[in-house]
Amino acid sequence: MIKKINVEQLTPGMFIHHFNCSWLNHPFLTNSMKIHDEHIIQKIIDYGIREIYIDTDKGYDLYSAPTEDEVRQDIQTEINRIVEPERVNRVAVSVKEEIVKAREIKNKAKETIHSLIEDIKFGKEIKTDQVEQVVDNMIDSIFRNQDALVSLLRIKEKDEYTYMHSVSVGVLMISFGKHLGFDMRLLKEVGIGAILHDVGKAIVPDAILNKEGELTENEFDIIKEHAQHSRKLLEETIGISDTSITMAAQHHERMDGTGYPFALKGDEISYYSKAVAIADVYDAMTSNRCYQDKSLPSEVLKKLYEWSSYHFDRDLVQQFIRCVGIYPVGTLVRLESGLIGVVLQNGEKNLLEPVVRIVYNTKNGGFVRLPYEIDLAQHSSINGEDKIIGYESPDKWNITPEVLL
Repeated sequence: MIKKINVEQLTPGMFIHHFNCSWLNHPFLTNSMKIHDEHIIQKIIDYGIREIYIDTDKGYDLYSAPTEDEVRQDIQTEINRIVEPERVNRVAVSVKEEIVKAREIKNKAKETIHSLIEDIKFGKEIKTDQVEQVVDNMIDSIFRNQDALVSLLRIKEKDEYTYMHSVSVGVLMISFGKHLGFDMRLLKEVGIGAILHDVGKAIVPDAILNKEGELTENEFDIIKEHAQHSRKLLEETIGISDTSITMAAQHHERMDGTGYPFALKGDEISYYSKAVAIADVYDAMTSNRCYQDKSLPSEVLKKLYEWSSYHFDRDLVQQFIRCVGIYPVGTLVRLESGLIGVVLQNGEKNLLEPVVRIVYNTKNGGFVRLPYEIDLAQHSSINGEDKIIGYESPDKWNITPEVLL
């Protein structure tokens, strides 16, 4: 059985199932291990890990600890409470109308960031005019319909992660900033800061950056230097605002002081850096990377909320969940009736009741001949009232949600 405990409750003989943090936020060569002595426990504490999951079938138990299923249920209940009363802003155009333009913006942004990274590797200056044009196009698309561009950017191959991650974080941050009520000037600054937050990785050797196996502690330290490299590169670039520079410098800082490079705490971290840190982790965990497969958005939102007890700003995490939606457009969901469909648009009154395009029926084990839409706010399913009971993996059903938007 998998249970969650505080690190202070760790004892030799327990088996760690998962460190409950990103693989790049701890120094161990694996995410699971048997605890043999107090030295390992102290090392875990020193790295700022606060809570972990243990496997009681492989090591000692702590009978009072909650199970993983109990923790997940409690978090889901809290998230549902966060989004339930949320009203959704109307969009200027539909996802279907915006998707073509969004695809063009995505491809142009990818080309721009790829060129920018290559220029940095050869010691050339960052072309800020090109970055500004990309951000302007993103802002325009998001104001027409943010879901089109956000859903498209969930598609990225492992070998293009470095470039597309920067683009995705830029889009997420602009969308987040719009949700938070930023004016146009500030939206542009946070968009630029988000797109350029990882430019320092151009200085990190590719052999380390793209390593598929475990990192050594020395390699781990080298990767962590990228935040400082980003700050320095942007400080040397004419036309980059202080807001953008600070975001790049602080996007790995954490509320409890366990981040890097300066171990800043709480209000020592800028508001915009706290926000981009959330977008950064969300995109990283919902993407395929050379050393880690992607997680479903629902699972990542739960982790962000769980980690907001220590690492992230709780209020901003709640706002981010409201912004992206508990069931983001383009994700695959299962309904209580056994139908499977793609979320087509958020509900106008409730994020828990989106419009879903039905494509598969698990009861008869076949694809729907003519996909049709259900507005869950109106309970118009052919089977009567219906509701979403969870996410489904597109790979499991061999469905590509984005082509169904």
